[in-house]
Amino acid sequence: MDLPGLIKRYKSLGIGDVIDHEKFNLISIVHHSTRIEGSTLNEIEAQVLINEGLTPKGKPMHDSLMVTDYYAALLFTLASAKEKRLVTTSLIQEINALVVKNTGKVYNTVFGIIDSTTGAFRKGNVSAGSTYFPNYDKVESLTDEMTGKITELMRGTNAVSDQVNLSFDAHFNLVSIHPFYDGNGRTSRLLMNYIQAYYNLPLAIVNSDAKTEYIQALISTREKNDVAIFRKFMAAEYAKLLEDEIKRFEEIDRPKKGTGFNLMF
Repeated sequence: MDLPGLIKRYKSLGIGDVIDHEKFNLISIVHHSTRIEGSTLNEIEAQVLINEGLTPKGKPMHDSLMVTDYYAALLFTLASAKEKRLVTTSLIQEINALVVKNTGKVYNTVFGIIDSTTGAFRKGNVSAGSTYFPNYDKVESLTDEMTGKITELMRGTNAVSDQVNLSFDAHFNLVSIHPFYDGNGRTSRLLMNYIQAYYNLPLAIVNSDAKTEYIQALISTREKNDVAIFRKFMAAEYAKLLEDEIKRFEEIDRPKKGTGFNLMF
């Protein structure tokens, strides 16, 4: 799989410069990432909500808020990457606060009341299925260690393949620390997109149809302590996205004989 070659091909075609492509791409990122976390909105409903502010009928308000929050967090993430902000613990907390701005909860703990909408770290231990995440008292130090390593690597990472892998690794490590009460998966995927945007790479999407495989890749990577497993899954998702985009663009740019546009009146 030649990801650097696909990225080069994608850029050479100027796909990202097509009018409205970026907006539709961002909506797709929002749709799939929130769908993974349980949103019931389909992509058209997410598009209408983001573009026109119209909430879909018969769908939980929570799901619409999840979509609009994620879109705001994505715009903030991309703006931060454009400004070349360093990846710090506080930046990740800012992103998380936006992700759960209108859907986060307040938790009563032995340490007092924790408002998850502020990007505060969890003050309790959590598990998901057979996975137990690090103790709450290690969350801050692990996140600091992770962001320090990311910053160090970003200063010396020039090869496209290394940049892509760094984005995947950051995604895996943050979701595995699981530092927040809410929005860990969404925040981790945004951290991945941040690094890709920082390097001016196309933004990766975890397709919601691949949710089962995505979760299994995370579990298998932890169990076998082998990040190559998650890299392989994400590379396949990324390659499929780029190949599909290139194919669609080329079909539009060079329509087959007899398939051109016709006025319908």
